[in-house]
Amino acid sequence: MQKRKKSYWTPCEIHCIDLMLEDFKKRTPLHHETIANGQKITNYIYSKTGFISLLHKYSKGKDLIRPANTRFATSYLSFGCLNGNKRSLIRLFTSSKWQSSHLVKSRDVGLVENLILDKGF
Repeated sequence: MQKRKKSYWTPCEIHCIDLMLEDFKKRTPLHHETIANGQKITNYIYSKTGFISLLHKYSKGKDLIRPANTRFATSYLSFGCLNGNKRSLIRLFTSSKWQSSHLVKSRDVGLVENLILDKGF
């Protein structure tokens, strides 16, 4: 900047916001834990095709992962979608279709079910 007096440095606003959100995630245990739990839920659900069709039935076709035009703040955007579909997920996990599904017996389902049915969700 000393060499080029007429040039200006301006930060990218979106990148700055993304860095701030990353800081929140790293420095705030609640953010870190919440996002990690959200990722466990979405990773588990999207690893099972039968689960996705059940989810679409209870969420009226909505997805948990919102595709975005930006690579920034994806954890927070995805968690926002997860939070927006909270009631649908609770209805799914308390439904008779879920209880009679073969997916109930799959590995790690207890962890995901407990996260969704937890009052803190």
